[in-house]
Amino acid sequence: MKMAKLFLSALALLLAVSLMAQQPKIGNLRPYDQEGLNGFEYLKQNDPVFEGIKVRVGGAFAQQFQALDHSNTLVDLDGDGELDNPLYALKPGFNLATANLNLDVQLADGVRLNLITYLSSRHHPEAWVKGGYIQFDKLPFLNSELFDALMEKVTIRVGHMEVNYGDAHFRRTDNGNAMYNPFVGNYIVDAFNTEIGGEVYYTNNGVIGMVGLTGGEINGNIGEAASSEVDDKAKRSPSVIGKLGYDSQIADNVRLRLTGSAYYTASSATNHLFDGDRGGSRYYLVMSSPGAKTGDDFRTGRYNPGFSDKVTAFQGAAFLKAGGLEFFGFYENASGRSRTEADTRNMSHIAADLLYRIGKEENFYLGGRYNTVKADDASGEEVTINRYQLGGGWFVTDNVLFKLEYVNQQYKDFPVGSNFQDGEFNGFMIEAVVGF
Repeated sequence: MKMAKLFLSALALLLAVSLMAQQPKIGNLRPYDQEGLNGFEYLKQNDPVFEGIKVRVGGAFAQQFQALDHSNTLVDLDGDGELDNPLYALKPGFNLATANLNLDVQLADGVRLNLITYLSSRHHPEAWVKGGYIQFDKLPFLNSELFDALMEKVTIRVGHMEVNYGDAHFRRTDNGNAMYNPFVGNYIVDAFNTEIGGEVYYTNNGVIGMVGLTGGEINGNIGEAASSEVDDKAKRSPSVIGKLGYDSQIADNVRLRLTGSAYYTASSATNHLFDGDRGGSRYYLVMSSPGAKTGDDFRTGRYNPGFSDKVTAFQGAAFLKAGGLEFFGFYENASGRSRTEADTRNMSHIAADLLYRIGKEENFYLGGRYNTVKADDASGEEVTINRYQLGGGWFVTDNVLFKLEYVNQQYKDFPVGSNFQDGEFNGFMIEAVVGF
């Protein structure tokens, strides 16, 4: 099964490579190669002349070598002679490759379609659609001068798509697409989800505003939400998303971006804002139990606060690039609960990336990331997770990236007897990435 999946992934990517020389221009599309770094929303960036429907086939591929070790405080609480929290026996080795297939279609003047399929992922053994959307930068079919003028500053996006909460998701690894992430692993709390809905953007002289409305869950569902003991009036409510920011080239070689973003849902059966990535994390089976499977225990190395209902989240982010020096950081605060809890809990999340990109074309970089989470855990404990990552990368070409990373992550104040009691993992990761 794995060999067949890899063969199909390779075949699809080879087909896409054969088409690269004749790739059409798609309006306001964030490039999948080095050019797409620090692209964020990528609004009103380019507007090619429409000469009929154009289809762009692209792809992304990533492969890692992992040399990680982990440890915790082992306990035998019931005194039966067997440890309650042993860990998986990790050894250095290669992780299964991940791959994406990207389809982008210029449907009309100022109207484009995006569709991304995960060909190979840690979690799913079969190819499956991540999501897609239609973006309107123009509304030519209305034949209205009023709307033509309005759409010079407005963009509309509708679909089953990655929601635009915060800025951290623009720098994350998305299954096979690891080109935008300067490190191997994503942030400890990975705020990412695909939901059905729409977003309306306004841009003017560096000012960015966005309002979005979604169904609040990964899957569409027409059934009644099941009630629980603590919520006998459970229902599915829309999620409201907002973003306001400023992004401008304030000097010849200085770019500044500041944004604030909020996400709110009054009620949900299964909201997945903080555990919506179904592709899987990069740190395979760290802190897992013996016998764990990479496809089932696919979020290792991350922390999910367990907010599936009554979610309120805010993320403030800053990006600064001055010559080769690059900083990105954010502060995130969120609250929520599971459907079986009566009260909401809180979480705070801080991250900071500092990089220096080297060379005229910035084909090399060195950098570090600090990441910390404090949360009221579902166990009743107030837990802390700290991580730092040190690494670098080399863009062999615009489409090929090689990364090396050292990572150290520590768990504090987790319950006695859990896998995370005084837990720690550390070691090296090597990753090769292709994107086009």
